[in-house]
Amino acid sequence: MERQIQAELNDAARTNRGTWRDQLRRAIRDPDELIRRLGLPDHLRANARRAAAKFSLVVPQAFADRMRPGDPNDPLLAQVLPTADELAAPAKGFVADPCGDGDATRAPGLLQKYNGRALLIIVGVCAVACRYCFRREFPYENSPAGLAQWQPALDELRRSADVEEVLFSGGDPLMRPDRWLAELVEQLEDIEHLRRLRIHTRLPIVIPDRVDDALLDWLSQTRLAPTVVVHSNHPNEIDDACSAALLRLVKSGVPVLNQTVLLRGVNDDADTLTELSRRLMDARVMPYYLHQLDPVTGAQHWEVPVARGQELIAELRTRLPGFGVPRYVREVIGAAHKVDISSGPA
Repeated sequence: MERQIQAELNDAARTNRGTWRDQLRRAIRDPDELIRRLGLPDHLRANARRAAAKFSLVVPQAFADRMRPGDPNDPLLAQVLPTADELAAPAKGFVADPCGDGDATRAPGLLQKYNGRALLIIVGVCAVACRYCFRREFPYENSPAGLAQWQPALDELRRSADVEEVLFSGGDPLMRPDRWLAELVEQLEDIEHLRRLRIHTRLPIVIPDRVDDALLDWLSQTRLAPTVVVHSNHPNEIDDACSAALLRLVKSGVPVLNQTVLLRGVNDDADTLTELSRRLMDARVMPYYLHQLDPVTGAQHWEVPVARGQELIAELRTRLPGFGVPRYVREVIGAAHKVDISSGPA
């Protein structure tokens, strides 16, 4: 009876919030509005407007609600508030395409960097604009829009018998409607050598209601073995609604992994990373990767020295079970895989 009452309360709350698409339409896109809602100092406005003019601000209300009002140093706010640091001259090594996406393109919207798997740029927008995004400068206009435009990429996958796994990325692939995604997956299912589907998304973190019946229906019905990789950087992101959404995915039979980006002033301390892993594990999500920042133009102020990251991993090993310690990795253009930098020379 208690569970039934809680389920009814959750349904009522979801009805009041509207669908995930309703929440997306109501997302905060004006820096002034974000600053006003959180009661932040007025001096932040001018630089926030300038930086947002170059890389837009998008913050769902469900994510903003987890931020501490009046605190300009809140770790969730820091990830989304545009600042003057983004407009500084790029530091050495910080470039528009830090991961070599351009050279990895095999067809419009299709990238392949590693043997056995390929990536589809499903959409060019996200539910939240993370200021350190490695695809800040990506030419999304060159990727397919409508389903019919995916044919060249599908044909290339058919010719690539060595590819067993397809990754959905973007932008955030779950910005697409479920019917659209299900139709694309059906076309991928017709390619016999494809066996697995991996979806990289931040939506279950920032708008937990994205994990709805329609999403779970097509994920549970595809013949491709699905895995969802979410992205959270701080334990305050994993509130009750977020945990419930992640648990719902797991209980539907979909493995869920998490990737974290190591960010200066957000999570570059052992206490924060330990608590993040604990909350993920409690939601049955595997802490997967701790990423060294990809050196994209406009993000140099987020960088944490690799030596510090290695110290943090060593400390996490003393606090957490082995499966709760993420692998510390960086992307190296031309490498055959993510490079593990947990110890030894960076």
